[in-house]
Amino acid sequence: MIKRIKTIIQENRIYHKKTRLMLQEQEWANVYHDSIRGFEAIERLPLNIGRWAGGYAFFYVLHRILKDYKPDTILEFGLGESSKFVSTYITHYLPNTQHQIIEEDLSWEKTFNNQFQLHENSKITLCPLEEKKNKGFVCNHYSGLKEVVKTTFNLYIIDGPNGSKRYSRYDIMYIVSLLKTTDEFIIMFDDFDRKGEQDTFEDLKLYFNSRSIDFVFRDYKGAKTLRVIASIGYRYVMSL
Repeated sequence: MIKRIKTIIQENRIYHKKTRLMLQEQEWANVYHDSIRGFEAIERLPLNIGRWAGGYAFFYVLHRILKDYKPDTILEFGLGESSKFVSTYITHYLPNTQHQIIEEDLSWEKTFNNQFQLHENSKITLCPLEEKKNKGFVCNHYSGLKEVVKTTFNLYIIDGPNGSKRYSRYDIMYIVSLLKTTDEFIIMFDDFDRKGEQDTFEDLKLYFNSRSIDFVFRDYKGAKTLRVIASIGYRYVMSL
C-alpha cells in the first residue's frame, strides 16, 4: 500500500509539472504574439512552433535579440523553423546580416528548400553526422565542422545536431574555442531541459572560466527550456 501511495504521489508531481510548463508555454505564446505586432513579415510567416522546433519562449527571445541587438553575423546549428524566422528577418529588417546554417541531413535540406526560399545571405552547409566519444559517452557531432567554421559570430543558435543522451551538441565547445576575451556574443542553447545539454553547459562554464571570459546566463522556460548565455556586453538579454 505504501509503495502504491508513493507511486501515485510521484505520478501527480510529474503531471502537475507538465501542466505548469504548458501554462508557461501558453503565457509565452501570448508574449510572443504581442511582441511581433507591427512586424508584418513576421506576423505573416507560417511557423510550426514547438515539438522538434523551438517553443514560444525560444522565438520570443530570438525576435527580441534580432530586433534589439541586430547581430551582423549568425551561426545556426540545425535547419528548420528558426532558419525561416532569421532569414525572413534578414529579408525585411536586417539586410546586411550574414547567416550561416549547419545541417546534417541532405534529404531534409532538399525538402526544406522545396518549401521555403531563404534569403541569399542565409547559406546552408551540409555537415553529416558522425559519432565521437566524449568522456566515455557516444555523442553526435557535425563532420568537417572545423573546415567550415573558422571565425566568430555575434549570435549562435544551437538546435542541432540530433541530441545525445550525454554531452549533447558538444560541437559548441569547438565554436567557443574561437572566441577571444574581447568578443561579444549570445548563445541560444535549446532543449536545455535535457541532461545532455546540461552536461555540455558545465564544460562551457569551465572553459569560459579557464579563459577569463566573463559571461552571464539565464533560462527561459516553457514546454521546453532555452538557456541563453551571453558576454557581459549583451547582459541585458537576461531581462527580456
